[in-house]
Amino acid sequence: MSAFTPAACPRLIVKVGSSLLVAADGTVRRDWLTSLVADIAARVRSGQEIAVVSSGAIALGARRLKLPKGGRASLEDAQAAAATGQIALSQIWAELLGAEGLTAAQMLVTLDDLEDRRRYLNASATLGRLLSLGVVPVINENDSVATEEIRFGDNDRLAARIAQAAGAHGVILLSDVAGLYDANPNTNAEATLIARVERIDAAIEAMADGGSTSGMGSGGMVSKIAAARIATAAGVHLAIVSGHIEHPLAAYDASGRGTLFVAERAAPARKAWLAGGLTAKGEIMIDAGAAKALSSGKSLLAAGATRVAGSFIRGDLVAVIGPDGRTLARGLSEYDASEAAALTGKRSDEQAEILGYAPRAALVHRNHMALV
Repeated sequence: MSAFTPAACPRLIVKVGSSLLVAADGTVRRDWLTSLVADIAARVRSGQEIAVVSSGAIALGARRLKLPKGGRASLEDAQAAAATGQIALSQIWAELLGAEGLTAAQMLVTLDDLEDRRRYLNASATLGRLLSLGVVPVINENDSVATEEIRFGDNDRLAARIAQAAGAHGVILLSDVAGLYDANPNTNAEATLIARVERIDAAIEAMADGGSTSGMGSGGMVSKIAAARIATAAGVHLAIVSGHIEHPLAAYDASGRGTLFVAERAAPARKAWLAGGLTAKGEIMIDAGAAKALSSGKSLLAAGATRVAGSFIRGDLVAVIGPDGRTLARGLSEYDASEAAALTGKRSDEQAEILGYAPRAALVHRNHMALV
């Protein structure tokens, strides 16, 4: 697609933030949500397939349980609030979609569901079948069982991973801000909205503000840029759009106001899954020569590695870190961590003696690695 609009996108993921769906007093913003559902229904009737990633369970549950700090005072409070609020959240979506003649489906996923390759493929198959049937899946992280260590932590990145799994063409993050600005628009009246991002580099990342302006959600601009990295690497356009108007999808389609992160050429499905991985078991630090080799499509050889960190075994996902400290690639390790550490910086002709057996071709083979 040369241009990205909700109407032109065959399969679309729409993410709704907590502050848009839930008012400050913990009640559902029903009139606004009804207008969004009307937008979704119009798209589905025109032949578009739409899935929704919806926040709001913790905020809704916290009100019902009268928990402090919006249910986020502790992990246990968040889990209890999520378990209580998820029923209300799914009910309101089912009711409003049903009023438009649409069937809703609920999918609750954990980080492991999308990080484990087999479970990821299962989720992908379920999403694909639901969308092909004209159903609107409503997806949320299963916060009632997620822990601090094993969770997405924000629905921005979840939406990007769902887009991968669903084979979507675009993601719209409906947000409490209109898009990415070159400065914080809340404190700088001269801040300019960035309309289009062709490449996410250090300058783009420097514009991000980690805070959630509402104090209700868990995401901020940092999480949205992280989501854009995942989506665009998989060949999926991602737009950040203000949700502070009724009929936000129709408004974006008409005005194009927001920030569009332009998709890269779509990677093969397995490499896109690798690139979007969030739970690397370890890290392999490399020198400048190895970084240059990786950028030209080469495998990671032991001679170019400088240090190994973490506890991983052969086949685990590891992050490859460049000399400047930035993640350059993710891939599946050909060695356990102890073996990889022993081989660090060694030439191929030295490795057999260290290992006691013939070495493999690389620490991370290019066929099992994706640049990020």
